[in-house]
Amino acid sequence: LLIILLIFLGTPVEIQRPRGVPLTSIQFYVENKPFTCLDGSRTISFDRVNDDYCDCKDGSDEPGTAACPNGSFHCTNAGYRPMFIPSSRINDGICDCCDTTDEYNSGAKCENTCKELGRKEREVLQKMAEITKEGFLLKQHLIEEAKKGQQEKQSKVTDMQGNKKQLDEKVEVLRTVKETAEQPEKEAKERHLKAWEEQKAAIRLEKDKAKMAEAFLELDDNADGFVSVSELQSHAELDADADGTLTETEAQGLMGGAEQVDTSTFESVWPNIKDKYHSEVSREEEPAPVETPPDEVKEPVVDNDSEPYPEDDISEEEDEEDEDDYHEDDDKVSVYHTENLNHSLSFDFGPDAEFTYLYSQCYELTTGEYIYRLCPFNRVSQKPKYGGSETNLGTWGSWSGPENNKYLLMKYDHGTGCWQGPNRSTTVKLTCGKETVVTSTSEPSRCEYLIEFTTPAVCQEPANTDLSPHDHEEL
Repeated sequence: LLIILLIFLGTPVEIQRPRGVPLTSIQFYVENKPFTCLDGSRTISFDRVNDDYCDCKDGSDEPGTAACPNGSFHCTNAGYRPMFIPSSRINDGICDCCDTTDEYNSGAKCENTCKELGRKEREVLQKMAEITKEGFLLKQHLIEEAKKGQQEKQSKVTDMQGNKKQLDEKVEVLRTVKETAEQPEKEAKERHLKAWEEQKAAIRLEKDKAKMAEAFLELDDNADGFVSVSELQSHAELDADADGTLTETEAQGLMGGAEQVDTSTFESVWPNIKDKYHSEVSREEEPAPVETPPDEVKEPVVDNDSEPYPEDDISEEEDEEDEDDYHEDDDKVSVYHTENLNHSLSFDFGPDAEFTYLYSQCYELTTGEYIYRLCPFNRVSQKPKYGGSETNLGTWGSWSGPENNKYLLMKYDHGTGCWQGPNRSTTVKLTCGKETVVTSTSEPSRCEYLIEFTTPAVCQEPANTDLSPHDHEEL
């Protein structure tokens, strides 16, 4: 049996247990009592424990020998970390346990290095604890600064919204004043436009009557004061079926079934033929009618042969100046847009906004070939060290850490596409540190990059752990 001393409050206590058994399992190895395999498969006498013959299927009866292929040996490693090694390494001539207990019968010259390893480990842990402590203090400062910054931004947003409301009210007042000032002019223009349209209609009617009278005289070939069916037939252009001939029946149909019509009755015939009727009298081409209504309230100037038209075009400069006054105030409102502030306030900067300070910042790392640039919450890029175009390695996607702390990983997606491959993407792994810096870059998979990034924002409050030697340890 291996005799173990437990130092507790300075008092050594002997603990007897078989070689290779951890303290947590000594209750299963009681001397002079039958031993039951830990898998419950069988029970054997205690003298068969560590007899260099494997009796249990799980190898639990040979914790200190290499007899069982699936067995494991517990290294006590007092002063350092205990560990398990495969039983095949027992007495193989290689020192696996720092306390040398695995080579008790091989003749290998092993030196107990547990205390030295423990000392070095404590130094590393102490250094890490100091970094964590300082990083956490910096994190608290970052949180305070973030709170102040958020309050300032929120205050600015509130002020801007208030200013915008005031300007909106001013714009509304200006709009009302403008509309009130324009109303008389608008009404006058409407009245003038109505009169102008009425005059145009009257002139068209007079011209149509004149054309009708002219057509009657032309059609009345014998000047007897009537237009007959036969006289109407002389105008083939009035042919309804376009066969080139205006038959008597067709002509009579155009005249409403009458054989002849006088000037008063011709008024009902004229609408049926005026669109196709070609005057035999050559007249000068009439000027095109004016279709654009006047912009100024003036009596239109009219000649006898044309549509009325405005004497002068009104200048729109005054109206445009009024519009400019309105839009100038409207543009003042746009100066106070709050999109950028609201955008930054909407980001997930951590439970206490501790990552806020990274926003709008960029951090670089130069390697042998490239310059890597990380702009948190924006993008990741890679640029050849000795010139060349920049490659987008991904734009901000989301936090993608484990469920217990999603803020340990950042994911950047949709970067520049690889040749015959996917779009580039980058995962940023955040670790606790006193400084904010990119520490390393790699490409674990094609077009998938990994960046190691230290920041105090991920430092957790250190536990009150005493890193001095334990009050008790296995010997």
